[in-house]
Order: sequence, then structure tokens, then C-alpha cells
Amino acid sequence: MTIDRVVFAFAGALVLLGVLLAWLVSAWWLLVPALIGVNMVQAAFSGFCPLARILKQLGVKPGAAF
Repeated sequence: MTIDRVVFAFAGALVLLGVLLAWLVSAWWLLVPALIGVNMVQAAFSGFCPLARILKQLGVKPGAAF
């Protein structure tokens, strides 16, 4: 897997987890998907993604976006 795919999979999993926890536990868990969305928007404009940098240092193969 490339960095791009890992980042998208991780973001999608966290969004789903946040929505599930909001449904089962508390609506405050909706902050998790909201923060993921904010990070994705800023990454689209700035090109900076913390997870992508970490994955690059771990030796994951780069993709087209990161």
C-alpha cells in the first residue's frame, strides 16, 4: 500500500469509529470525524499531513498525493 491509501483508510476508519461511538456512547464523539474533516481540508490546501510524514519516516512507499 502507498502512503495515500494508508492515509485514506486511516481517515475513513476514524470517521466511522467516531460516528459509531457517537451513536452508541455520546454525541461528543462527533468531534472526531469533524477534526478528521478539518485536517483533510487543510491537507488539501497546504500539502501537510502529519500521518503521511510519519508513514514516510517508517518507509511506506510514497503515492501520488504525498
